[in-house]
Amino acid sequence: MPILFYSHTIGPYVAFSNFSPHPFELDGATWPTVEHCFQAAKFPGTDHAEAICLAKSPREAKRLGRSRAHPIRPNWDDVRDDVMRRAVRRKFETHADIRELLLSTGDEELVEDAPRDYYWCRGARGTGKNRLGVILMGVRAALRAGV
Repeated sequence: MPILFYSHTIGPYVAFSNFSPHPFELDGATWPTVEHCFQAAKFPGTDHAEAICLAKSPREAKRLGRSRAHPIRPNWDDVRDDVMRRAVRRKFETHADIRELLLSTGDEELVEDAPRDYYWCRGARGTGKNRLGVILMGVRAALRAGV
């Protein structure tokens, strides 16, 4: 049976969400959440990326990152999964408590249960790509293997 998680729910696995308040350092910056890091990566080296890093909440970081008032990096579709993978891995490397939670899920399928996202999540119809869940399962396997 898959393990479902989503930022708008309460439960033991809400820490798997990109909105969870687990700061980490990556690429010379301290990120309040994975969402902050991910959204800022759309605008590398810009004042807009800095504003996203300083956003008061992951919801605000997401709003700023989705704005097209600033040009998004041209190769975003090519690098977004790697950006997400690096940030998620660093979050779990940094925080022993949630790393242990992730490892405790064994080989269960991890599924982000957001209804409107069919790329990172499964979507309302359950037909989405669940890329965040896939990345989490990959991070889990790498941490378990010590690589």
